[in-house]
Formats: sequence, structure tokens, C-alpha cells
Amino acid sequence: MSLNVELLEQSFELVKPQADELITSFYNNLFTDYPAAKPLFEHSNMAKQKQMLKGALVMVVENLRKPDVLSDALKGLGARHVKYGALPEHYPLVGNSLLKALEQHAGDAWTFELKEAWAGAYGAITELMLEGADYTSAEVALENAPAPAASEPSDGGLNVDLLEQSFALVAPQADDLVSTFYNHLFTDYPAARPLFEHTDMAKQKNMLKGGLVMVVENLRKPEVLSKALKGLGARHVKYGAVPAHYPLVGSSLLKSLEEYAGPAWTSDVKNAWVDAYGVITELMLEGAEYDKQDIQLEAAVPTESPEGIGMGTTAGIIGGGTVLMVLLLILL
Repeated sequence: MSLNVELLEQSFELVKPQADELITSFYNNLFTDYPAAKPLFEHSNMAKQKQMLKGALVMVVENLRKPDVLSDALKGLGARHVKYGALPEHYPLVGNSLLKALEQHAGDAWTFELKEAWAGAYGAITELMLEGADYTSAEVALENAPAPAASEPSDGGLNVDLLEQSFALVAPQADDLVSTFYNHLFTDYPAARPLFEHTDMAKQKNMLKGGLVMVVENLRKPEVLSKALKGLGARHVKYGAVPAHYPLVGSSLLKSLEEYAGPAWTSDVKNAWVDAYGVITELMLEGAEYDKQDIQLEAAVPTESPEGIGMGTTAGIIGGGTVLMVLLLILL
């Protein structure tokens, strides 16, 4: 479908004199309709945040007639926003709040045709940003991890004996180990703490403990483990897990294992766990594929796939803080 560029330009000119108020309305809508988002902007400079969004809106509308330029810009934007924790489930929330704000400020000019134009434009920006949001192995690597071995996970490259032996050593202290993991996670990555504010931590810790046991007990059953981890990765998309979270969890987990293993934590043991965590990460990310319904705006007008142009409203929105890092605990 071709975007209705003239209508988009005309309507934006109509609301542009109220741009500051429109942006404020957007955030009011976002925090009212999706209250889980509000704490994640707690430490953000909202004045700067609003200016970024306003600038993004202007940039996109001004480049609607330059599809090549806009397409490259949006794909690059999508790639950068991986670092902020942006994932497909966030786009509809942002889009719904934006369209609501546009309707509020367009007044009587907000017709069905205008809504269709903006919904189509937002669909285009979503597709382009997600197209650019590819993850590299470097983005999911543990901090200070040794170079990976040349073996593929399916080739049995993990040191299963060492993993089993070392886990058997710490298993009697599993409850303490899991508590230590959360202490490290919240100390080293304080932005994670508020996201567990309403979580039953006793249940959460038991889930992590069960996840660790499940993985170790199935190390010699690669097909079973692979299927389980891919399914786990798919489910955790819904919780907000993105590749940038995996190294945080892995670093805290390895730090905890080292404490409880004591002198038994040799470089060989560390390398074995780093390799194992790398395999877990790869398998879960392989399973974390997104369905188009995950990025569909509520009550959006059905459209065909846009042809390379769209509008970049999420530039200043999703990037404002660590967005929806709801599930850092990927081993559940």
C-alpha cells in the first residue's frame, strides 16, 4: 500500500503548532493506558525525552517523500533501539498512545481516512525498525568471556562432565545460590530491582532453581533440551526478554556460581559454564521469533504491506530508559 503522504503532511501541519502539548498528551496516554511503563521513565530527563520525540516526528514527516533516506534512517534506529530493550510488543503500545494523542489534538479533522493514514504510516515504521533490529553475537556475549570454542552446540562441544560435577557441588546450597544471584543482579544492574517490585520472589527463586536443574539434568539429551529452550525463548518474548538482557543475567549467574564453588571454580569450570550459557542464549533467541500480530495496533485498519516509507515516532519514545526489562531472569 502507498502511504497517503499528502494527508500525513497536511494533518501534521495542523497539529504542529501544538507539538509540545501533543507530546505531553502522548506520554499521559502511555502512562495512563499502560501504567507498567511509567516506572521505567523514573530516571529519564522527560523534557529532553519530549524534545527527542518531537524532533523525530518532524524528521519523519519532512522525509516522507524521500523513502530511501527514511528507510535507512529507520532501520538504523531499529538496530540502535535493541540496546534500549525495544521489542515488537512495545510498538503497539507506543502507536496506540500516539494515535490517541493525534486524535485529541486534530479535533474535527480526525477522520476515518486520517486515522487510516497514520495507522498505515505507523505500520511502515514498525516493519522498517524491526527489519533493522538484527542481533549480533557480540550483543549477547557475556562480559569478559573467553573466545568461544569452534564447536557447534549440536556437536556436543560442551564439557558436560565438568558442568554436572560443578553443579552437583553447589546444588546443596541452591537456595542460597539463587538468593545471591538476585543480590548480584540488583546490585550490579539496579534498574532491574523495581521491575520485580510486585513479584513473588520466593516463587521466582524456586522457578530459577528448577530451571537450572532442568538444564543440567538434560545436558545429555540435546534434542529435549533444545526444544525446551526454544520454547522458553518464545514464551519469554511476551515477558519483555531481549538479547541485551542475557549478558546481565549470565554475568550475575556466573558470579554466584563462582562464590559457591569456591576453590573448585577453575578456569576450565568457568569456560564450561560460559559455553553452556552461550548455548542457552543461542537456543532461546532462536525460539524468540515474533508474530506479525505482536506488532499490530489495536483496532488498526487492515492494510497491505507498506512499500518502504513510514514514520519514525518511536525514536524518542522507546529509547527513554530501559524499556520494559520485565524479565531479566531467562532461565525460568
